[in-house]
Amino acid sequence: MQQWLVGVDLGGTTTKMAFMTTDGIIVHKWEIPTDISNQGKHIVTHIARSLDETLARLGETKERLLAIGIGAPGPVQEETGTLYEAVNLGWKNYPLKQQLEAATALPVAVDNDANIAALGEMWKGAGGGAPHLLFVTLGTGVGGGVIANGAIVRGTNGAGGEIGHMTMIVDGGAPCNCGKTGCLETIASATGIVRIANEKLAADERLSALRGGEVTAKAVFDAAKAGDALALEVVDEVTHYLGLALANAANVTNPEKIIIGGGVSKAGDILVERVAAHFRRYAFPRVADGAEIALATLGNDAGVIGGAWLAKVLASA
Repeated sequence: MQQWLVGVDLGGTTTKMAFMTTDGIIVHKWEIPTDISNQGKHIVTHIARSLDETLARLGETKERLLAIGIGAPGPVQEETGTLYEAVNLGWKNYPLKQQLEAATALPVAVDNDANIAALGEMWKGAGGGAPHLLFVTLGTGVGGGVIANGAIVRGTNGAGGEIGHMTMIVDGGAPCNCGKTGCLETIASATGIVRIANEKLAADERLSALRGGEVTAKAVFDAAKAGDALALEVVDEVTHYLGLALANAANVTNPEKIIIGGGVSKAGDILVERVAAHFRRYAFPRVADGAEIALATLGNDAGVIGGAWLAKVLASA
């Protein structure tokens, strides 16, 4: 009997789940709402129940399953699988590994959600199996994952790879949700792009396609592609700081691949080309020579695929 891995990508709104082969082929995928009521006390129970119900619908039993790999939105204590804090879920020092193992009777590996997305892209996505990789996801915030020698760099207390909280503007930067100011997240996230665009629109009265409509990150990039001068200024500012941040990170890790994912990455070539130009300007020349910048390819499946990779590593340990 071919056994399956379970990948779980736990988010504040939905929990994505998948059964996968050990070769990384998705057998079945689905999602359930994330119930964050009562400090998220029902989340693990709902995941376990959904696994059982989905197996039953497929005519399968739990003997088919090897292990579970789950990503959660917060820093993780590697050995115990405890989530230090997940504000979106209402968890603090939550023993996710212990709770999910008890609920499912399966071995469980836990990591940060950006880390499992990085692992997914390394295994089956744009990373192409590269053992040295930087991953940055540009969405409402900016997440990051660093892979060295095929393994995630988690650091001493689970906060490795926080590229979004590199300080880019030392004085006068916008406040960040982390409590600092001037973080990359305040610039290169969808939220940051909208903030910068609105500031430029308020600063002068130039004609711009962005006036009069809803300003979104997509609208900014679409206007820039059409040659809108103000939108191009926003894109250049954003890609300048993102290229600088990736160059600084790459100078430490010397990656083969730098993968850009998240909703903002849908901007495509205009994003990659401009980030790459700034990256080459700031990276150590040999680091720049060794690195390729590419868009993520797995979309919303990156997390469950990376979770399955965690499960595979755990099952083969």
